[in-house]
Amino acid sequence: MAVEHYIHLPPDLINLLLTMAFALAIGLELRQYHLKNKSGTLYGTDRTHLFIGLAGYVLYLLNRDIPYVFWAGEIFLIASMTVYYYFKIKNKGQFGITTLWTTFITYHLAALLYTQPLWLTFAVVSVILLFMQLKQFFWQLTKTFDEDEFITLSKFLLMSGTLLPLLSHRVISESIPVSPFDIWLAVVVVSGISYLSYWLRKFIFPSQSILLSGILGGLYSSTATTLVLARKSKQDPAHAREYAAAILAATGMMFIRVEILALLLHPQLGRRLLLPLLGLAALTLLIALGILKWKNAPRPAATEHVPAETKNPLELKTAFLFAALFVFFSVLTHYVLQHYGRQGLQILSFVVGFTDIDPFLLGLFTGHYQAPLSELATATMVAVASNNLLKMLYALIWGHRQMRRPLIAGFLTVIVANLAVIFLL
Repeated sequence: MAVEHYIHLPPDLINLLLTMAFALAIGLELRQYHLKNKSGTLYGTDRTHLFIGLAGYVLYLLNRDIPYVFWAGEIFLIASMTVYYYFKIKNKGQFGITTLWTTFITYHLAALLYTQPLWLTFAVVSVILLFMQLKQFFWQLTKTFDEDEFITLSKFLLMSGTLLPLLSHRVISESIPVSPFDIWLAVVVVSGISYLSYWLRKFIFPSQSILLSGILGGLYSSTATTLVLARKSKQDPAHAREYAAAILAATGMMFIRVEILALLLHPQLGRRLLLPLLGLAALTLLIALGILKWKNAPRPAATEHVPAETKNPLELKTAFLFAALFVFFSVLTHYVLQHYGRQGLQILSFVVGFTDIDPFLLGLFTGHYQAPLSELATATMVAVASNNLLKMLYALIWGHRQMRRPLIAGFLTVIVANLAVIFLL
């Protein structure tokens, strides 16, 4: 979209001002980077980049009447940067070329403004300013990588970008109402959310509070997180209330996770469940915060805690097992719907809630069932409610006794609200 749509000034003047502003911002960022990191010599900072941006602007306009003058300026810039880089290596032994690339981009800012949408130029400059400041962050991040991380990333790219598009969209059979594409898409989506949680826990929040452990673990598996946190509460009874809050926070994130899956795989069903699931998520997280704040006496500060799970979520054995469970629950759901109808589906949903609900729910979201949307929504909420009952039992059995009162009150409130949603669907 042309910039004159935003401000009623001559377009050339607007582009001139934007070129100067962007070039100066990049130059100032380079100066701060130089002072902060003591990085040795620089090709140029604020004034240099301002002049390079202006040169690019003027030569781009002149190029309309004097062909190739803009490219001549580019050749001159490249030649001067080559000479500078040669002496930088010879005299200083420095090989970095980050500032050279930012200089090259600065010269082309005017061309971007005239030929591309305005948002693209803003995005390019924003990325430059942001990533110049993230050098130390990336250095620290790479130190936490082990040799398996890029293997893990390649697995995910192969699963999602290579294998998935090759699979057929045709339903396997009448009794197996899903296609190979549906099966592997379910694996990719669940693995992707779990992989995101894995990255957040391992690289962004390696040392996290009890509550944050519950929040991030809920994205991965709220049931597994409940078990781990409940067991840890016995080892750390002084913070039993914090563990209770974290367990409920994991359940709150489970509602969000289910909604994300529904929106991705069955948008119509996802829109129908949007308010119920987000409402239950908000209620559960508020209860968790209430438990955390409601303390009869001050407790010692919580120490750092390891996330509920740090295991790589992209193991192929796990993926194939999930795919097999997905097919099994799809076949079972189809059979129950055909022979027992809506009541049979609700009973199945309740029973499945005491197992891993992801394969069952993804079967509902991707299966080609002859069932009204309301029945699928009800089945989803029934499975979620029974799974929350299971997590409450796990927490009461495996957790410290000081967690029982807040957990029972919190989970029963959520389950009652969940049942109310079922009756209203």
